Amino acid sequence: MSTLSPSRIVITLIFWNVFASQATPVLPNGKTFEAREMDWRNGAIVYQILVDRFVPSDHLEAKKHLYPSPKVLKEWHEQPQRGTELEAQKLNSQELEFWGGDIQSAGTRLDHVKQLGATAIYLNPIHLAWTNHKYDALDYKAISPEFGSRKDFKEFAKHAHQLGLKVVLDGVFNHMGRNSPQFKDAMVNPNSPWRNWFAIGAQYKGGARVWTGFQNLPELNLENPAVRQYLYEAPDSVVRGYLRDGADGWRLDTAYELGLPYMRALTKAARQEKKDALVVGEIVNYPDQWLTAMDGVMNFTLREMILGLAKGEISAVTTARMIERMIQDAGIEPMLKSWNIIDNHDIPRIATQFPDTKQRRWVQSLQFTLPGSPNVYYGTEIGMTGGGDPENRNPMRWDWVGTDHPEMIWLKKLIDLHQQNRALRVGNYRRIESERLFAFERYTDKTLETRLVLANPSKTDVSETIMVANAGLMDDTPFVDLLGADIQKHITTMGPGLMRITVPAQTVMVLKPVERDLGGYSRYKRYP
Repeated sequence: MSTLSPSRIVITLIFWNVFASQATPVLPNGKTFEAREMDWRNGAIVYQILVDRFVPSDHLEAKKHLYPSPKVLKEWHEQPQRGTELEAQKLNSQELEFWGGDIQSAGTRLDHVKQLGATAIYLNPIHLAWTNHKYDALDYKAISPEFGSRKDFKEFAKHAHQLGLKVVLDGVFNHMGRNSPQFKDAMVNPNSPWRNWFAIGAQYKGGARVWTGFQNLPELNLENPAVRQYLYEAPDSVVRGYLRDGADGWRLDTAYELGLPYMRALTKAARQEKKDALVVGEIVNYPDQWLTAMDGVMNFTLREMILGLAKGEISAVTTARMIERMIQDAGIEPMLKSWNIIDNHDIPRIATQFPDTKQRRWVQSLQFTLPGSPNVYYGTEIGMTGGGDPENRNPMRWDWVGTDHPEMIWLKKLIDLHQQNRALRVGNYRRIESERLFAFERYTDKTLETRLVLANPSKTDVSETIMVANAGLMDDTPFVDLLGADIQKHITTMGPGLMRITVPAQTVMVLKPVERDLGGYSRYKRYP
């Protein structure tokens, strides 16, 4: 009788364990998805507001003294236009044009945001600053008087919470404004306590290092412990203080320049103050490493993929591989917390990028079905247009708002789709094998919660056999299209891992499996 050596026994056991793990599929854990659902940061619907341009103030006459020359107070119906360079102020005249909105007035329209179906509000900067956009902070701990006060913000956050809405603030911690007291003192006084808050020296144009050449935006020295204490470490720091006032998270401007160590420390500080605080960064780089330092990113990489696919610049197959790779590298958890961006205050509005309604809605359908938190820029719901800054920062057209507005009907449909389908909010992601369609699956621990998303970017119908690698989907299971005209109509049926489908030109289908009526018998009775 032959015997196995100890080494052969070990090799045999390793082989058997590998084989067994491959032969026995691991089903998704239901507790994982329950935990994701309890976390407001996963799959949130984020509504973005420019406070100055959202709702006109009822107290504008009493506020006019807050806009001294060279600031200009515009009429609400006027559209922002490109200005001229103001040498003395080191900025463009368009940055000093105001429309008079404030925190109190924004609070009067939170019911509109709630009725759309949004779950979080993102406010562009509200701290004390010279310009209308407030990316040039003078004092982070004070709110610009044009917008109100810390008390006004507390009331705003309280009202939002009563409606079930979270509030995210914009943190601009890479740089301050040239008119800040700290910078002014540092520039003229070599012994200033603020001297080491900035990089000052004759080697820099204008005497100090500024963000990407903008003389109005001197960079902060994050290596200085005093700066870190002021921004996020100390109990009374900027990050911690606003969280106590009612903020639920921070969107960090130019986060890609803050660096990983500082992002980790800031996120830790925010979490110490509020355990479920969101920290999401403006990252225009590939996202994976950045997601080790914060909860999520503004996913511009995903945006470029979607737009490239829509414009025919990237093939369906290549896009599918790219997105699959990105999610594998980053992980599904931070992807769910990342914001799916199509437009915002820095890039042209979606209605300008895609004036063709069919193409625009195709893009939006992917924004709301791919993993992440869709970001809705104010005015998208009524089809507002606008090119680059400042045209994309036009005042909200409340006279266009109505439940019968086609863009509002469509956006509400997408939000409802996202909110009512658990797999789209918190589900995992898996690529569907297809040649001409961009196709993917969102799934949870419950098979019938699976949603198949089939996107045809071409201008011709596509009929194709695709492979759906979901062992739980039973043969002969019918599917309905949740974005179709008749959501009860069976579109196709599942085969043995394969499905024959026709997707019309420039159309996105969201397929839901339904059980056949078999007189009380369920083919899914022993499968989750």
